[in-house]
Amino acid sequence: MSQRAIEIEVHGVEPIPEAERTSTPWHLFRLSFGGANTFATIILGSLPIAYGLGFLAALSATVVGVLIGALILAPMALFGPKNHTNNAVSSGAHFGVVGRIVGSFLSLLTAVAFFSISVWVSGDALTGAVRRLFGVDGGDLLRGFAYGVIAVTTLIVCIYGYRLMLAVNRVAVFACSAVMLLGFFAYAGDFDPTFAGQGGYALGDFWPTWVLAVLTTMANPISFGAFLGDWSRYIPDSVPKPKVFAAPLAAQLATLLPFGFGVVTATLVADPNDYVVGLTLISPLWYAFPLIVVALIGGLSTGTTALYGTGLDFSSMFPRLSRVRATALVGSIAVAFIFLGSFVFNVVASINAFVTLILLCTSPWMMIMIIGYWVRRGYYLPDDLQVFNRGQQGGTYWYTRGVNWRAMAAWIPATTIGLLMANTPLIVGPFAGIAGGVDISLVATLIVAALLYLVTLQLFPEPRAVFGPAGPRLVRAGSQQVAAIRAVRPRTERRADRPANPAPPR
Repeated sequence: MSQRAIEIEVHGVEPIPEAERTSTPWHLFRLSFGGANTFATIILGSLPIAYGLGFLAALSATVVGVLIGALILAPMALFGPKNHTNNAVSSGAHFGVVGRIVGSFLSLLTAVAFFSISVWVSGDALTGAVRRLFGVDGGDLLRGFAYGVIAVTTLIVCIYGYRLMLAVNRVAVFACSAVMLLGFFAYAGDFDPTFAGQGGYALGDFWPTWVLAVLTTMANPISFGAFLGDWSRYIPDSVPKPKVFAAPLAAQLATLLPFGFGVVTATLVADPNDYVVGLTLISPLWYAFPLIVVALIGGLSTGTTALYGTGLDFSSMFPRLSRVRATALVGSIAVAFIFLGSFVFNVVASINAFVTLILLCTSPWMMIMIIGYWVRRGYYLPDDLQVFNRGQQGGTYWYTRGVNWRAMAAWIPATTIGLLMANTPLIVGPFAGIAGGVDISLVATLIVAALLYLVTLQLFPEPRAVFGPAGPRLVRAGSQQVAAIRAVRPRTERRADRPANPAPPR
């Protein structure tokens, strides 16, 4: 481990200095794959079997979900090298420098969800493996200790920052991959590829349940949309765009390894709805220790990729909080949520609801970002994106009081329509049966977001300044003038300018 890896990162969301943009697409691949090559992804891979699908149907749904999700995700890596900041701040170019809080909210939702899922499933796997290896049943005390070790260690890595995350993922990518490949041999003797499922379909019929499995799988790559800029901002803009695009695409295709592990092993456990416990019970004794490795390293890897970006966002929205303090605050709240969810409210049963919300809220936001990038030919003004973070007003992306209503007018209806059409075990919208029970919420939300955004851009053109010298693609440019960037005085100063005893009105 290099000396730089154990130095606390000092950068927040301000542009990364040019001298420190030394990362490569390989580093982006490692972080993207390492963050998903864990038990959190394995548990998502087991869900299609828990929904009642057979092996071949579950595998096909998984492959389709990963492929579609990866293609939607990959363009989100292009913003980091261009603007040298994270994707939530970059979204200010399209949602407005104040409206980019939408991206920060999505980042927080995703971080808490996947950090919690990671700690829950990794902690349960660690507890089960210890019980299998040593015959010790520590009950809730052992579970709580396992959760605490993984959660606190994850928080420490996030506080140190990007370089230590790279070092952790260097180990996670190879160690977890090797252990999972070894696992296929451990369980090969009992595996039956003709497994046809057990129990009924979660949504009553095959196709609605198969589509549900596709959407569940897609949530994994989509969940990285708000975070790719956290890591790609360290890549120089001189790196060819196809290489930057290919890194997260290849990383998500590589997640077919943990997904496949989940699908295969879920056919072997007695109850796929209690997958982690079932897996440790059927594991050969010699494989119990490798399971501990996956639980510890994998939980650490997923947790850091989820939690790190949210600390960045909060430090920009609340100037008094440095990145370190913001990360510690958000992480502490998430750790409390993990313990309450596991021991008080049993939120583990709501994983499906979490991934559905992430999918239907984040995917239209990503669609608007991608269309905006294409329409503007990848032209951005990084300094103007930092206006809100510096407590200023004005600039190219100020729009209307810091919000670009064109993007909002696309995102809000698209998300609403998606939720109204959702058809999952826990979230059933009033229009869930519009396609015979098949969940078309994702298709609807993406189409509505794309159409509404393009229509509003055409009918109400954005200022010419946002498009750069080459001008816009497909849409028109407006003639509005851009307000100059100006400092905003603190409220205490504004109050000090007022007379102590103002004269009464005449």
